[in-house]
Amino acid sequence: MFRHLRPIRVVCGIAVLVWGLSDWIARILPAQETVSARETMNEASKVFAPLPKSDSNRLEGVAAEQVALGQKLFFDPRISSDGVRSCMICHQPALYGTDGLPVSRGAENKPFVRNAPTVLNSALQFRIHWDGRFPSVEEQAGAALLGPGFHNPSDEVVISRLDAIPGYIDLFRNAFPDDKSPVTRANWGRAIGAYERTLVTPARFDDFLKGDENALNAPQLRGLRLFQKSGCADCHSGALLGGISYEKFGITSDYWSETKSPAIDKGRFTLTNKEEDLYVFKVPPLRNVAMTPPYFHDGSVRSLPEAVQIMARVQLGITLKSEEVQDIVSFLDSLTGTLPSNFTTAPQLPPAAFLTLP
Repeated sequence: MFRHLRPIRVVCGIAVLVWGLSDWIARILPAQETVSARETMNEASKVFAPLPKSDSNRLEGVAAEQVALGQKLFFDPRISSDGVRSCMICHQPALYGTDGLPVSRGAENKPFVRNAPTVLNSALQFRIHWDGRFPSVEEQAGAALLGPGFHNPSDEVVISRLDAIPGYIDLFRNAFPDDKSPVTRANWGRAIGAYERTLVTPARFDDFLKGDENALNAPQLRGLRLFQKSGCADCHSGALLGGISYEKFGITSDYWSETKSPAIDKGRFTLTNKEEDLYVFKVPPLRNVAMTPPYFHDGSVRSLPEAVQIMARVQLGITLKSEEVQDIVSFLDSLTGTLPSNFTTAPQLPPAAFLTLP
């Protein structure tokens, strides 16, 4: 009469065996890290900030005409010495504001010294260029006209090239109505700067910081936590995840031993001649980093996972596991934003009365 109890005893025995086995497995295997999205969000909000819709602080009081003029000048190649190069050549929309080259080339195919970083979100940085030589995008744009990018010998040549395009005269007058002679290199920089301050690319990470717990998937959440825990966020913080400080490249070891760089760049030292600036560069922002290879000031590394591993070794003195690298790269993917429509669509340029090439 007790036969009907035997199946129950068998089931109970199996349950005890399974429980014992699972307990044994739990003891010998590390537990999977489980942290809630809300907790991760709270920790991230202490270090990072959402992107604004534009650099509104500097755009306040800037006429829409300046932004429109800046967009045209940004795409116009006719002001360069060879009539081929424009700002857009080094900052192409299809390549998320870069040119995809290790080291860019300017007018007359002259090489630059360093890699061209993305123009997207660049106006939000505290300084411009790898060595921070310019205080603003306006000054950088104005200087570019006489630099290797456009290779004009003087302001007079720049103005003559602009004057050869009659439509620009009225556009400059509308953009700078208080200037008696508005067609100047300084106003060129002001117009392009106004345009570049609109090139902001909010991404999924911004949705997450604003309260959307579902904006990041599990690998991205793990990568974000590791990014903070490992020390990456000590330099790559704020709204841009960088772009707000200087740092030596190669704290625990020489960077060129890892990057296999063809030449050793001394960083800000070449600008300041100060020993403390040796191998110091502006910390690059990580917005859209998944879309902007190759990496580092000389474009010496083409793979984002490799760049992450190199940074961990030369900056933090640690070696990441392959799955840790994958998680960090997944997190960095969440920084890829939507391109502004005034960047993906080229403007109509005013026709030239004549165009004289050297």
